[in-house]
Amino acid sequence: MDLRSRLRRRAVQSPVVLVAVLPGATELRLDVEAELRRRGWDIAGAPAVADLLVVCGSPDPDVGRRLDTLRRAMPQPALRVDVSRPGRAAQALDEGLALLSERAASPSESASGHEDAGAGEHQAHSGSGSAPAEPGHGAPHGHEHQHPGHEAAGHTEQDAHGGHGGHDHHAMSTVAGLPMADRADDRDGLRLDRLLLPLGPVLADWPAGLILRCALQGDIVQEVRVDRLPGPPDGTSFWNEPWLRASRGEPVALGVGARRRCAAHLDSLGRLLSLAGWGDPAARLRRLRDEVLDGAPAGQCGERLRAVAGRVERSRTLRWGLAGLGRLPAERARRWGVTGPALEADGDVHDRLLVWLREARRAVRDFDDVRPLPAGELIGPRGTVGGSRPPSQALLDVLPELLAGAEFGCARLIVASLDPDVDESVAVSAGDGAHV
Repeated sequence: MDLRSRLRRRAVQSPVVLVAVLPGATELRLDVEAELRRRGWDIAGAPAVADLLVVCGSPDPDVGRRLDTLRRAMPQPALRVDVSRPGRAAQALDEGLALLSERAASPSESASGHEDAGAGEHQAHSGSGSAPAEPGHGAPHGHEHQHPGHEAAGHTEQDAHGGHGGHDHHAMSTVAGLPMADRADDRDGLRLDRLLLPLGPVLADWPAGLILRCALQGDIVQEVRVDRLPGPPDGTSFWNEPWLRASRGEPVALGVGARRRCAAHLDSLGRLLSLAGWGDPAARLRRLRDEVLDGAPAGQCGERLRAVAGRVERSRTLRWGLAGLGRLPAERARRWGVTGPALEADGDVHDRLLVWLREARRAVRDFDDVRPLPAGELIGPRGTVGGSRPPSQALLDVLPELLAGAEFGCARLIVASLDPDVDESVAVSAGDGAHV
């Protein structure tokens, strides 16, 4: 059996899934991840190793076209299915698997357009095998000091020249249509290549819709500009939902907020540990996250969380790998308006990880509390909720300062340790040719 046949057989039996999460689709992402875990299907970190592209959310036409470009970067036959409503993840994956089977059986019939995959809910797309318009994503990484950022969609000439008005130092020349890095002074006074590389918006373990436009010299981040895909106009955050309801005067039990807070921290911990190469604890915490949201008993959740947390907290290797990265003292955090765990941590990436663990364990104790959420203490997973400035706004605002001077291979760890929720009503610059 040749390689192509083996790849088709693998796709039919257990496809590897690349999950693209659009702003406002956190609940859909959780549904998809839980269903993938139940099936034992792997989640890809890059298009080059994926068979099925699962889009969480309803893309507008422009984003839809960019997602099709992403799909064409995947080994053929490759398909795309969209999940735009809760409770449809299983149906979408079933339809994607069935269509992959059809394409594998009849590879010559690969279509180039859209194909209705059922009831108007999911759109399946079969790729033509043509080369992508943008460079592909890098392979997944296994250690925190490798270069996880290279999983981002690569830069193009549009990235270099479009949307950076007035920033001449970001300009890049081209040779044979390919972008070439200009030179600039680095911190030591040397002339090094200066390269633009966007991170996001479609990356594994990445805030949905977030784009960081990084200017690099060597492997050092010199500048960062924060951007995002357009999100829902109401800025509704799944993680903040209990506190937002309470702010409107609705009765919300303290235990409901505790479960949502615990699940949010487990989700953030899963991202960070996965990027740090701790795949097994990350998977355990994500499974526990789903159980917490499904209403599992507090005793069961607390016991499982203590087991994983003890292992993480005792690890000298993990501490060595994360300590010193993205240091954010409390005094500086207050100046930026940071609240919540990032302020309490008063330190680096590892300190923020430990605070998440402590807060998650603390929240478990309140799962069964039926008292209403205190009206004057609307503190969500990332900080104070209900004010004029959402907590993730401060996390995004401080990111450029934290990333400047950091090694590029550590940038995603720093972002993951803050895990800003872009579904909040955060204000960033308008999209300027963002690449999916």
